[in-house]
Parts: sequence; C-alpha cells; structure tokens
Amino acid sequence: MAGRIQNTIRKFLESGTSGGLLLIAAAVLALIVANSPLAEAYFNVLHAYVGPLSVAHWINDALMALFFLMVGLEIKREMVDGHLSSWPRRILPGVAAAAGMAVPALIYLFFTAGTGATHGWAIPSATDIAFALGVISLLGSRVPTSLKVFLAALAILDDLGAVVVIGLFYTTGLSPVDLGLAALVLAALIGMNRAGVMRLWPYLVLGAVLWFFVWQSGIHATIAGVLLALTIPLKRTPATPEARPSESPLHRLEHALMAPVAFLIIPVFGFANAGVSFAGLGSEALLAPVTIGVAAGLALGKVIGIFGAVAILVRLDWADLPPGASWMQMLGTSLLCGIGFTMSLFISLLAFSQPLLQDEAKIGILMGSLVSGIAGYTILRFAKREAPRRMQSAG
Repeated sequence: MAGRIQNTIRKFLESGTSGGLLLIAAAVLALIVANSPLAEAYFNVLHAYVGPLSVAHWINDALMALFFLMVGLEIKREMVDGHLSSWPRRILPGVAAAAGMAVPALIYLFFTAGTGATHGWAIPSATDIAFALGVISLLGSRVPTSLKVFLAALAILDDLGAVVVIGLFYTTGLSPVDLGLAALVLAALIGMNRAGVMRLWPYLVLGAVLWFFVWQSGIHATIAGVLLALTIPLKRTPATPEARPSESPLHRLEHALMAPVAFLIIPVFGFANAGVSFAGLGSEALLAPVTIGVAAGLALGKVIGIFGAVAILVRLDWADLPPGASWMQMLGTSLLCGIGFTMSLFISLLAFSQPLLQDEAKIGILMGSLVSGIAGYTILRFAKREAPRRMQSAG
C-alpha cells in the first residue's frame, strides 16, 4: 500500500515541488518590480483591458479556472481512487484540514473585530500546496514519504474547503438566468459522463461554455473549473500501482495540465498578485488589524489547528502518525501548512475591493507565509527521524 501511495502521487510531488520553487521566485520578482522604477508599468499592464476583461482579471478569472480544474481533478482522483478513497484514510488529514481552517479564521476575527474587515476571515485559512511541497522538497530524504503524502492529502482537502468557502461566502449579485444556463450545461456534462463518453474534447468545449455562464452568473468563474473536473470520467485502478494516463480521461487531462499549471499559471498568478508597493505605506500598515490577523492566522492558527487536531486524534487512539514520522516532524509539517500564498491571495482579492485592505492582506500573507516556511523548514531540517510512539492516554 505504501508503494502504491508513493507511485500515485510521485508525478504530482515532482511537478508540485518544482513549481513551488518557481512560484517563490515569481513572488520575489513581483515585490522587486513593484518597488522599482518599473512599478508604474507593472501596475498599468495589470489594469490594461484586453477585450472585456483587464489583464489581471484574465489571469485571476480565466487562467486560474485551469488551476481550479487541476485542483478538482486531484480531489476527485484522491477521493475515488487514491489516498483519500476510504474513510479511515480521510480521518487524520480531514480533521487536521478542518481544524487548520477554523483556528486561523478565529484568530483573524479576533484581531479584526469591530474594524469592518471581518469579511476577510477566510484569507489565512488556506494552505498553498505548491509552496509547501516546494519547501519540503528541499529537505529530500530527511522527511519520510508518508509525511509528504499526509501534507499533500491535507492540502487537497484544504483546497476543497476553500472552494466551498468561495462558493458560499464570496458570491454576490447572482443572475438567475445565467445560473440556470450554467446548471443546464453542468447537467449535460453529467449526462455525458453517465452515457460513457470517454473523449475529452466534448467535456472541454462544454467546460468553456460553463465557465462563461458561471462568470456571468455572479459566482466566481473559477468554480466552473472544479465543477467540470467532477464530471470528467475516471477509471478506478485498484490493482494498479500507478495509474496509466491513457486509460482514463481524468488521468489524461491531469497529466496534460500538470506542467502548464505548475510552471506557467501559478507563477504568472503569483507575479501578478504578489506585487505590493510599499510606497506610501507606513508602519501602521504593518501593524494594521488585517495584516496582523492574516499573519497570525497563518503562522499560529495553522500549526495550532493542525498539530492540535493530530495530537487529539492520536491521543484518543482514533488515528496514528504517518509511518516513520516523529512528533517534531509533524510539528514542522504543520508549520509549513501556514504557507498560504496562492489561495490566500486569491481569497483576499474576493474579500476586499479597497486597495489598502488588499495591500494589508498581501503583507500579512507574505509575513505569515515567510515565518511559517522558515520555522517549518528549520524544524524539519534538524528533527530526528525516529519511529514515533503513540501518545498514551492519561491514566
């Protein structure tokens, strides 16, 4: 089973870690450009219109729909035919992901209570799987594969939670007509799946139509990517160590999207959205409730929620630590989950329309993610690899 799990996510880990390192470089470059003589050109290009949308909206609404399509494919694959295909396997990463979303939100609400900025409560709740795996990849064999699998599974469930949050809490001004048309297109996609249509192109054509109607409806257009992913056919491979892409439309599409998403879409998104100009931002921006709430939510809330949930589950004898992982390694991994870059930035754009609040949220994301990444890496770098013993119940 361990060999199968390793093989199932091998390609994902390889591209995810490399993409994460590229994302780091894109974020750093965006910060440099936004605070250089090129800043005016940088922001002008992002706000320039190409057809009905600005460049920034094409990136955040259209390109990111492909990212969410990839997320949806990963969620479906893992839930149906992967590490999350049974309830016992979902318990530890599932409860940890839920606690890792709830505690950061509560911390954010504590710091922003009475400020009118509470709508951003979901910003520190997200984990950036590309960034986290990018950092953990730097440690090589120091981190057991089982812990990487746990991190990937937790982040996938975290992404699922973020998609639900976006759909429920960051949708305004719905258009019933367009929503109805989107529902009809979705029904057609489900019908094709039930009819056994195995070619990808009909799904992709209807998926583009679905994106248009979802965009028009008032629901964020990227949700169309997840809905499309859930209709793509998947052949289960219970006796196959590694899924063969040629046998399943879902595997073929996931394989095709892997490199473009990791090496183009996510870095472009990071470069377009991480650029914060510090010109005119005083020390008050660093100490603003939104900044502190987001940073504390990521750096403290994630580790408290995830590590605390794992400790409780193991203490109650409802789950075990990943094989070969120690408690210190679990602590370091929980800290890495505080890297909330991509999804946190995305939610911040939905939560706030005021540029100042967006900048404060971005500063908080950068601060919290940086602290989490450095602390998690340091602990994992020096933590001993030892077989953990189950926590004993009191008495």
